[in-house]
Amino acid sequence: MTVPEYPNERPLVTVEAVGRKCPIPILMLAQRLHEVPIGSVIAVTADDPAAKADIPAWCRMKMHDFVTEEPLARGSAYHIRRRY
Repeated sequence: MTVPEYPNERPLVTVEAVGRKCPIPILMLAQRLHEVPIGSVIAVTADDPAAKADIPAWCRMKMHDFVTEEPLARGSAYHIRRRY
């Protein structure tokens, strides 16, 4: 298990995608990523089971950092660090 670079850092922006199906959470993330400064964290809340694999895969493909998955009452919050 890797330790997050900034373990207590909270997302500056949360993209609410609960109830949306793939690929909408990814599209919403891509559209709003510019709202956080480079090096900061954005979160996406989603309950689509595909998000568990899709969001980390998108991060690898786009060279952003997948920080963590935080379980919620409905779905999870996926934290992403913007790298460029």
